[in-house]
Amino acid sequence: MSAIEDRVSAHYTTEDLMTRIRAGLMAAGANPAAPRPEDLKPVDEFHTGGVVATDALLDQLEISVDTLVLDIGAGLGGTARHIARTRGAHVTGVDLTEAFVEVAQTLSRMAGMAQRTAFRHSSALDLRFTADSFDLATMFHVGMNIADKARLMTEVHRVLEPGGIFALFDVMALEKDAAIAFPVPWAETEDLSFVATPGTYRDAARAAGFEAVRERERSQFALEYFSRLFRTIEAHGMPPLGLHLLMRDTATTKLANYVAAVEAGAIAPFEMIFRKAG
Repeated sequence: MSAIEDRVSAHYTTEDLMTRIRAGLMAAGANPAAPRPEDLKPVDEFHTGGVVATDALLDQLEISVDTLVLDIGAGLGGTARHIARTRGAHVTGVDLTEAFVEVAQTLSRMAGMAQRTAFRHSSALDLRFTADSFDLATMFHVGMNIADKARLMTEVHRVLEPGGIFALFDVMALEKDAAIAFPVPWAETEDLSFVATPGTYRDAARAAGFEAVRERERSQFALEYFSRLFRTIEAHGMPPLGLHLLMRDTATTKLANYVAAVEAGAIAPFEMIFRKAG
């Protein structure tokens, strides 16, 4: 891995994560030894909108039990398990953060999903699969940590079958030099944040050989989601199980800075779907 990738991985690595997840499950009234996949939803979908946003993207795709799916930046494996459980597909997840991969594997075993999911430690810029290995690649809130969007698109294009789909949900810049206060969920400091414009993604995808299928800006969805979340936290405090477990003691500041940048029109989450020709 590169020096930047090492720092990105360190940003997401937290101490005793599995222990804290088990404690959160118990406090939430779930079985900490054998949780249901839905019990893990508060913590295992580390992106804006959680599982609602996941389904909003997946509902635009054709996924069956025969679909081979690659989830890039799989985190704790929540999206992979959700696709496997609700669509029946087999999903392989890769993530730069080794601690996340280990927790993803453990949670899949605990939730009875180990037969339909697999997880590997890998960079999105060096996917360790042969060409034409997957029918679908998904990516949720990962590109903000990747400077080289061209190489990302080239690697995803390489591992997809002809006709394969790349569906992503990333935070993007609505202006070239978007003003963002740090820290934010994906970076403690500006030098680890690589938020790019939608045009940067489109150009990189086109150069790699993808054709655009559709895209959708989701700023209003994000603001409504965080408004509900903040009201809940204000009324009831932090939940026992939630994404704050992945953001250390700066979770509130990170989320507030992110929301402020969305409100200011500097950044917004976008869905984009591309197809490999063939």
